[in-house]
Amino acid sequence: MRRTSARRSDPAGGERVLILSAGVGAGHNSAAAAVEQACAARADIAEVQVLDVLQVSSPLYRALVGKGYFVLVEGLPWLVEWGYDISDPPFRRRGPIDPWTRANSVPVIDAIKRFRPTAIVCTHFLPAQLMASLLLRGVIDAKTAVVTTDYDFQGLWLTGAFHALFVAREEGRVAVTALGLPPDRVTATGIPIAGQLDGAPARNADAPPMLLISAGATGGDYAVSVVRQTMHMRSAFTATIVCGRNDALRRRIEELVAPAGDRYRVLGFTTEMPQLLRTADLFVGKPGGLSASECMAAGLPMVLVNPIPGQEVRNGDYLMEQGAAVRCNTAATIGWKIDEVLREPGRLQRMQAAAWRTGRPDAAADVLAGLLDGPSRPLVVTRAAQKTILAASEQRIVATDLTGPASLVRLVDSAAGSTVAVLQAEELDVLQKRYATPNGGLVLRRGRASVSLRWEPLRLLRAMLSGDDALPVRVEELSTPPLSPG
Repeated sequence: MRRTSARRSDPAGGERVLILSAGVGAGHNSAAAAVEQACAARADIAEVQVLDVLQVSSPLYRALVGKGYFVLVEGLPWLVEWGYDISDPPFRRRGPIDPWTRANSVPVIDAIKRFRPTAIVCTHFLPAQLMASLLLRGVIDAKTAVVTTDYDFQGLWLTGAFHALFVAREEGRVAVTALGLPPDRVTATGIPIAGQLDGAPARNADAPPMLLISAGATGGDYAVSVVRQTMHMRSAFTATIVCGRNDALRRRIEELVAPAGDRYRVLGFTTEMPQLLRTADLFVGKPGGLSASECMAAGLPMVLVNPIPGQEVRNGDYLMEQGAAVRCNTAATIGWKIDEVLREPGRLQRMQAAAWRTGRPDAAADVLAGLLDGPSRPLVVTRAAQKTILAASEQRIVATDLTGPASLVRLVDSAAGSTVAVLQAEELDVLQKRYATPNGGLVLRRGRASVSLRWEPLRLLRAMLSGDDALPVRVEELSTPPLSPG
């Protein structure tokens, strides 16, 4: 666990922010680091801790979750794609956390109890699911955010309780609200990335275009094919190749490009990436959520190679849709594809402009603002409502098309105006019998729920009341979600 201090100006001591990630690849931890960096810019944050939940789990659990994924990516990519698709439907899993994961979460719960956070930011779905369980059990009362790290929203990130959900793009926000989640709890901020360099050198329009070829943090062997194909290009260019922590890959590429003189620059792991992103003209590599977001924020278009099935393929689809990327599906066409971009007058400049439009450099700050300045009570999605949302998704219909007892309604905090629950209509009937007021609203009260109710009222009331004895709410029917912000 990392701990950093921030300026303390709040009379009550300031916010205590806990950032939870999981080291499955570099992206989730990079997003956590970006949020940590953004915390330093807020005077109301007194202390920050960052915790990779896998680092405090058992070695076997860490190996299976963290390393097992990449073993499958290399050896059985079709299984990765199948796993992505099978876990995509929202709320497919509605039960409690499995016993093995729960056992490995004990150190995380202990860390939370020691730190006593007022806000928790989750940049991976594993801690997000755990935080939902703790909110519903009354173990924590911190404001909790779920922050997705890919452009395409995956239903696996949805949990039964949270304060704010931050997605990467507007289409993801529309998709989630179409399922029935309230618009006041879902925001399209972009993916959190580290702050951009002030005064960093810009691209040199008079020099040959510079390619930035990335093998990723661990150094993927596909980079050899990429470099070999660029050696057949007809266009003028220079290239910087980043091999990550793979020293053997670096040596292979150095030997490969040695006859080309100083056209190629080969690096291992480097801290120069922010500068390289600003000075390069075209990025060649995988469309991971964080690397793609960093490129877009720097106005750097991408040539996509070797995407991981599932999220990276979908990331690439979005970038190509925006006009900020092209994709190579076979190694033999990489040089030709790059040549096509460089040789067509104005094409590279149009792609750079598209990248600038797509970038969201302030995403980390927007996440913090949305969470800390947002509702103090969590949103609870009952298990019955989760079942309805899953069924609607499988039938390819939106929540506003639902009718009958399984349709959805929302409870809204009468004083704050924020949605505190999504539930089935038949669950509302039970609530109205116990908590109805003469004006047609409801006043939820602690201690007046019967344990015989089918929708687990103790969990619902504990989370919604958040320490209060009573909560006036109004009932809202679902309306068609807006197609644009505001």
